[in-house]
Formats: sequence, structure tokens, C-alpha cells
Amino acid sequence: MTDRTQITRADIMPPADFAAVRAAKRTEISALKRHRRLKVGPFATCYFECYDTMWWQIHEMLHIEKGGEAQIDDELDAYNPLIPKGRELVCTVMFEINDEARRQAFLARAGGIEETVFMRVAGEQIAGVPEADLDRTNADGKASSVQFIHFAFSDAAIAAFRQPEAEILVGFSHRTYGHMAVMPENIRAALARDFAA
Repeated sequence: MTDRTQITRADIMPPADFAAVRAAKRTEISALKRHRRLKVGPFATCYFECYDTMWWQIHEMLHIEKGGEAQIDDELDAYNPLIPKGRELVCTVMFEINDEARRQAFLARAGGIEETVFMRVAGEQIAGVPEADLDRTNADGKASSVQFIHFAFSDAAIAAFRQPEAEILVGFSHRTYGHMAVMPENIRAALARDFAA
């Protein structure tokens, strides 16, 4: 059985083979992502990642950039850390504001927002931990529009998360962006499968 916590070179399709199935795979991944996307407040969307979303992302990067064999290791190094490892959930947070001036103004005030993401499961608050690849708030205090966040779960929180209709909140406690959202049941059910059996 494939290890669903790590993508290896053995999982990478030859470019021509991927090109042949790309359209069908895009449809499949779009359907999967519908149950892994949560809007929090007016600007933030959390895209919860998994083996399949990262497999798609790696293949898309290889397809678009056409870096060949030399590019594969870089993509594996970039995207493997975003696959849940059995006791966590991982999300890409995107701050989506179409108007460029409004987006820049928001991000200029949102420094450190990646340190304020949380999830609440059955009364237990789980602090989000930003991916440590690079600093996502610059020296001027401006936040990146894309953040990568890990939520490490206790055994009790995993058990509570797996309960049908469990109340789960995802939110930000940043001084300029204090928003929360209740996770719908279809998303909870999809994400529950990210935990090791």
C-alpha cells in the first residue's frame, strides 16, 4: 500500500503519462477540494492539504515548468511537508482580495497573522504552527498572502474530531482579523480521514 504521508519519486508519473490524464485528474482533484475548503471571515480561505492535493500540485509544477528530472527533488522537498503525517491537519491559508490596493493595505496591517490561527475541537484549542520554511511576515510587518499552517492533535482531540457532527471552529485571533468559522460536517468527515487509523 502507498504511504499516504510522503510522495516519493516512485509516485511521480512520466510527463507524457500525466499529460494524458491531466484533465480527468483536474476534475477529480476539484471534487476532492470542495470538501477541504473553509472560508474564515471575508478574506481568508483555508485549503486543507493531503497526499492527493500535494501529488497534484507537484505534477502541475513539473508539467508547467518543465524542469524535468532536475526539478523533481525540489518539488518533493517543497510539498511533502504539507502532507498530514497522521496526527495533524495541514492547511494552506490564502488571503483573497481581488482589488490590489485593498489587498496590499490589508496585508500591511496583518503582520504575524500566521501565529494567530487556531482550531477548537470539543473545547480543546489547538494552536496553528506556521510552516518553518521561511518567514511569512517580512521585516516591515507585512504578511504574505499565502500561509502554511500545521495543527498538531492530541489523542483526545483526534477522537473528538472523528465524532459525527462534532463542533469544530477554525479562526484567527489577530488584532485586525478576529474571525471564526464553524466547520461543516462534510469537511469534518473528509478531514477525519487524514488521521492515522
